[in-house]
Amino acid sequence: MTARAARTTPADIGEGDALPAPAVPLPTVEEPQRLAPADARELSKLFFERLAVLDEGTAEYAYVRNTLIEMNLSLVRFVARRFRSRGESAEDVLQVGTIGLIKAIDRYDVYRDVEFTTLAIPYIRGEIRRFFRDATWSVHVPRRLQELRIDLARAFEELEARGNHDPSAQQLAHYLGLAEEEVREGLLASNGYDADSIDRPLQTGGARQTGLVADLVGADDPALDLAEHVQALKPHLARLDARQRTLLRMRFGAEMTQAEIGNALGLSQMYVSRLLSRTFATLRKGLLAES
Repeated sequence: MTARAARTTPADIGEGDALPAPAVPLPTVEEPQRLAPADARELSKLFFERLAVLDEGTAEYAYVRNTLIEMNLSLVRFVARRFRSRGESAEDVLQVGTIGLIKAIDRYDVYRDVEFTTLAIPYIRGEIRRFFRDATWSVHVPRRLQELRIDLARAFEELEARGNHDPSAQQLAHYLGLAEEEVREGLLASNGYDADSIDRPLQTGGARQTGLVADLVGADDPALDLAEHVQALKPHLARLDARQRTLLRMRFGAEMTQAEIGNALGLSQMYVSRLLSRTFATLRKGLLAES
């Protein structure tokens, strides 16, 4: 028996909402990126309503989604302006911010009483901040140590200007008025600011050997993470009702689209989307409560 043969009848999953009215043609948007913010906000509501009832992977779905991205790029430019003094390429920041915008569009629920900008701006800002964090430091260190690195760099410059070309941790601590142990911790953390390439040749005792440093570096096994996530989800999946488990089996076990699930169960794609969103929210809430 195939995965699609075991179908649930509409009686198994009730639907309280009426089917959506026939779609009306969307207005033509000649230059989405040039829209005034107020116009973009109003048009976005119409396009989000259409996106919610379209099948993923269709040409119209792609058009509506891409138009939403273009209409709301002004949000990316607005957020990116706050990061102009960071020294990174403005184009790179805009590209990263656009990723945040796309994530917000894909996660936005037009049927909730929430403005899209309320969701989009934190997503864009978070993506840009993550970019600066990852692009600036090779490893993650606490913010206080990141700030201490700047103070240490200035102290080095000042002491070198006074003729001390190799100041000790004790001298740096005295200059900054800090504990020597704290300065040593800051010096150690500063090693994470830059990293050597793992593609460089191996060297031992000054002699170059065959092979690369990367050959000695292990890699995470994605299967281990997957197994951990599955184990964490098991008790929460067991608490779901039969309707929710059926939807998850069809969506992820049988890999059916929301439209296919709706056809199998006699439901609208929009209602299937709502049911899945509620199920995901229940699972997410349970997982977060454990962390």
